[in-house]
Amino acid sequence: MTQSMKTILLFALVAVLIIGTGILQGPNLALVILNMGLVSAIMALGVNLQWGIAGLFNVGVMGFVALGGLAVVLTSTAPVPEAWSAGGLRAWFAILLAICTVAGSAMMYKRTRKGWLVALVLLVGFIVYRWVRDPAVGAIEAVNPASTGFLGGLGLPVVMAWPMGGLLAAGAAWVIGKTALGLRSDYLAIATLGISEIIIAIIKNEDWLSRGVKNVTGLPRPVPYEVDLQNDPGFVESAAGFGLDATLASSLYVKIGYSLMFTAVLLIILVLAQLALNSPWGRMMRAIRDNEVSSRAMGKDVTFRHLQVFILGSAICGIAGAMMTTLDGLFVPTSYQPLRYTFLIWVMVIVGGSGNNFGSILGGFIIWFLWVQVEQIGPAIMIFLTSGLAEGSALKAHLLDSVAHMRLLTMGVILLLVLRFSPRGLLPEK
Repeated sequence: MTQSMKTILLFALVAVLIIGTGILQGPNLALVILNMGLVSAIMALGVNLQWGIAGLFNVGVMGFVALGGLAVVLTSTAPVPEAWSAGGLRAWFAILLAICTVAGSAMMYKRTRKGWLVALVLLVGFIVYRWVRDPAVGAIEAVNPASTGFLGGLGLPVVMAWPMGGLLAAGAAWVIGKTALGLRSDYLAIATLGISEIIIAIIKNEDWLSRGVKNVTGLPRPVPYEVDLQNDPGFVESAAGFGLDATLASSLYVKIGYSLMFTAVLLIILVLAQLALNSPWGRMMRAIRDNEVSSRAMGKDVTFRHLQVFILGSAICGIAGAMMTTLDGLFVPTSYQPLRYTFLIWVMVIVGGSGNNFGSILGGFIIWFLWVQVEQIGPAIMIFLTSGLAEGSALKAHLLDSVAHMRLLTMGVILLLVLRFSPRGLLPEK
């Protein structure tokens, strides 16, 4: 079987699974799987760009996804005038002072190579930063903390937050790349994981910026609200023409709207990724991945190229993070867990096929489908499997109590099977 035919058949299988879900379990669940599958596929494309094409082991995906979510808050929420009056400009001036302090200390070390002088500059800068920041932050967070307590955003259309999420993640990737890309692959993984945890910690604790653990709810949407559609006589009449209840029709309409928008973004990123992969730049990146020593001998700036692809892949993850927060309609910093936003995305890339953009998309859909369905049908399967055990059996009770962990077991089994029988993934790199 040719690679093209295998690709078509596997994507057809994914389509059958989603359509079958719609028939057997309802169209709402099918569209939920489709929408998050599209977002997951975009995240997997970003990781594949870094690992599959350039060989960069980035396990800090969670941090870049969270920055994309933060971009939605900073871009689309309405500003809080009282908070800005209380200390908005002073808080951002403190951030500028911190940036200037770090940049100035780096330049000083580069010129003088005197560590004690750099430490002195950092100490003085930190004291000044806290002197400017703390009163401003305290005043901002005191402004109606139950409902706001933060500066808010720019009040722009939420779709503009998607590229803004990419830019925010790209900026963070530039800072991380300048400090960590010179490390060996295993140390790079440790560094990116640690820095992503730092990003999450900042988002959780800087209430004046993101409301922290209080969460941001009621984020703007690029599609209508269901209740508005249900109150529209024209929409109700159109839904009745299709034999649908207005409540179900409004939910499907909103989810299909998200599906169309997310599909458009995925196709744009896929086309750009394919053009990059098949260009001289893509061939150079694969050559660097396969043999850095030879690439350096040919005059290639390996560190700069690694930084380049690290920024691009992180930007794609940031875009996906912004899209996911828009889909949820709320920003919850505590929900950014490495299990979901790092391990699961890596499983998607490995199962789909590292180095193949279509493989990453396929892995995104398959793994997310299984992640959702195991939760849906896992209890029923376990009840069936334990039906032969006696009531009150300790083993039966233990197995039924372990249903919540079937997702993790399933992901591990799938990963092991793929690595055993198809080590290069379902759609391997050509």
